Amino acid sequence: MARSDVFSLDGRVALVTGSSRGIGYALAEALGRAGAVVVLNARAEGALLEAADRLRAGGLTVHARACDVTDPGAVADMVGSIEADIGGLEILVNNAGAQHRAPFLEFPLDEFHRLLEINLVAPFVVAQAVGRSMAARGRGKIVNICSVQSALGRPSIAPYTATKGGLKLLTRGLCADLGPSGIQVNALAPGYFATELTKGLVDDPEFSAWVTSRTPAGRWGEVDELGGAVVFLSSDASSFVNGQILYVDGGMTAVV
Repeated sequence: MARSDVFSLDGRVALVTGSSRGIGYALAEALGRAGAVVVLNARAEGALLEAADRLRAGGLTVHARACDVTDPGAVADMVGSIEADIGGLEILVNNAGAQHRAPFLEFPLDEFHRLLEINLVAPFVVAQAVGRSMAARGRGKIVNICSVQSALGRPSIAPYTATKGGLKLLTRGLCADLGPSGIQVNALAPGYFATELTKGLVDDPEFSAWVTSRTPAGRWGEVDELGGAVVFLSSDASSFVNGQILYVDGGMTAVV
């Protein structure tokens, strides 16, 4: 491939979980603009179809598959339908995730289990289903969406931090298992980004002041600033990058 084309994703089929809004939607859009055929995924079919229509209106090639990624049977059916109807999956972005905030001594155990299922077990389930097909073809890219909480702790989100720390190590474990099959498994770890899901935090003067003072860039991130990183990790430009965590956080994890 010519050096100028190493970031091209022309014709490659990419599945992005949890992509009807927020960071997942932005990642899907970036992959589509790099040439990928994008498959959006979320549980709520209505919101998913609306998101797909918006991206198609921008000229992107987009499909939608509603599926609960914590359900192994549903995931297997989804992956099978994508492979049969759209084409072999070459890119997987494990983005679906959940958050719950509560002081540790009051944190409900059922919420901890829910976070584990969505943030850690689901990426395992989807990566396993997609990875089997990738391994048979001898190539593929898996990008897990971690967090600055894969490296840092904050009050009221200890279980979330545990799940994202686990996903960081799952990424490295999958690198060890799948690398010999020609698959690169890396992670993208966003810092604090302004989305509809974080609007309450953005609008909280005290919390927002903490974010801007703690981040060398001095501001919240914008979701389109994640696009270059996901395209890099999904393209031939990262052909010898494996098991790595790329923090896109305005410098937050680099400073004390």
